[in-house]
Amino acid sequence: MNIDNYNYLFPLLMNLIRYFLVAGLAFFIFYKLFVVFFKSNKIQTRDAGRKELLHEIIQSTQTSIILTIVTIIILYSPLREYTQLYNNIYDYSLWWIPVSVFIALVVHDTYFYFMHRSLHHPKLFKIIHLTHHKSTNPSPWASYSFGFIEGVLEVMIAPVILLLIPMHPLSLVLFTLVAFIINVYGHLGYEIMPKWFRKSFLFEITNTSVHHNLHHEKFNGNYGLYFRFWDRLLKTENPDYVMRYDEVQSRRFPTESESTT
Repeated sequence: MNIDNYNYLFPLLMNLIRYFLVAGLAFFIFYKLFVVFFKSNKIQTRDAGRKELLHEIIQSTQTSIILTIVTIIILYSPLREYTQLYNNIYDYSLWWIPVSVFIALVVHDTYFYFMHRSLHHPKLFKIIHLTHHKSTNPSPWASYSFGFIEGVLEVMIAPVILLLIPMHPLSLVLFTLVAFIINVYGHLGYEIMPKWFRKSFLFEITNTSVHHNLHHEKFNGNYGLYFRFWDRLLKTENPDYVMRYDEVQSRRFPTESESTT
């Protein structure tokens, strides 16, 4: 495997920039700049302490380094020959770019659900998954906050997807960006979905910040990453989820009679 400094520094910089830019911007907006404005959006009233935030950042930085190592191995080792990465964007139709990203999200959600649920087994939880659950009231910084073993398990979705799905590098970049933005939303600690979302079909199939926040608060149930269907199909969704979501939204969007009392 012959790589130079630029080849491995670039993915490392991109992973770190993505983490600190997206998570940092979300943290700055909701936890610093517009705290009063978004007060009614807060899911849990307690704020994470400085020590907890520092822990999240350190562990997320470690995961970003692990992701970089896996990326380098995929791109610059013989393993690439077994992936379905293609460089010529016209090898497939242009519409395949967004379709491949969506399929990758579905595959990732399935991988994540069963891996995540397995890590909640009593024999695995303390050894592998406890680091992430030290954030009982997560902030955006917790998005990549995993221990070393879990960090490896998390990023292994990359070779799985590339072995299964033809993807152009642009698709891979879009997938990792979209996945991380959704991950930051799940750990945001604030619910930002609009009022109409509750009555739409999207509410029935996709996760919300309340959905994942409840998992961090209660430790069990709500194992899905992007979608609700595995939790609902296998009956692992927290029975209080819809009620908790409605409670938060009722604070954000009080009825006319409530707002005048």
